[in-house]
Amino acid sequence: MDKTTRLQYLEAMGIDVWAPRRLSIAVPQAAVHSQSPIENVVSAASVTAHEVEPSEQTASSVIETVDIELPRRSASSPSSHANDQIWRDLQHEVSLCQACSLCQTRTQTVFGVGNKQASWMLIGEAPGQNEDLQGEPFVGKAGQLLTEMLRAIGLKREEAYIANILKCRPPNNRDPQAEEVAACNRFLQQQIELIQPKIILAVGRIAAQSLLTTQQPLAKLRGVQHQLNDIPLIVIHHPAYLLRSLLEKAKAWSDLQFALSVYQKLEK
Repeated sequence: MDKTTRLQYLEAMGIDVWAPRRLSIAVPQAAVHSQSPIENVVSAASVTAHEVEPSEQTASSVIETVDIELPRRSASSPSSHANDQIWRDLQHEVSLCQACSLCQTRTQTVFGVGNKQASWMLIGEAPGQNEDLQGEPFVGKAGQLLTEMLRAIGLKREEAYIANILKCRPPNNRDPQAEEVAACNRFLQQQIELIQPKIILAVGRIAAQSLLTTQQPLAKLRGVQHQLNDIPLIVIHHPAYLLRSLLEKAKAWSDLQFALSVYQKLEK
């Protein structure tokens, strides 16, 4: 990815960038003065967030970006064709699931979307109203921001796989309950086993706490390489939270840089 394109993606995330003489790109973690497309969306309408995370101390003042070509898995490998029927059966099973009371209030299940041989897998909390209506995770304004966050590290949305710990929307976007997470867990575990990602991003506090079976706050979970089924797991801010807290976007970029550095080490 060239520097001009990367600058455009960072600006879409709402992060100011400047280029010193040596043309290395730096991202100051100060307030954003110029409006980006995402910020225009936020100012036009309020955003319904699934979770409100506590504010944290400001991270380091400058984060350098890195130009890297991410290795891709072949989408036409023999294993992808062999797994097609397994995926169809699993999605059908999810669509008929009545293991918890959420089946009574959902519009439809939200299975997951993306490259089924992805190196990067993102796992969020649960479907919101837009996801419940459209049947796809991370749509609407939060989904747009997540797409820009991925592009900022050279990854197209369709090259990753995106899912949630719950396949059904909790009423009024309340937090998932323990029995609901337990009921959906085997579906998520099957998705992880089928995809075999090289790295997992836990998107937001609730997803991170559920996946890691912990009650530690997000501040203590960020910036650490965790493991889930022997797969590196990195915790990042939920885009809905970032839309409510514009000044936290630089922290989100720091999280993505950390995830990218972990991924780079895996490829060496």
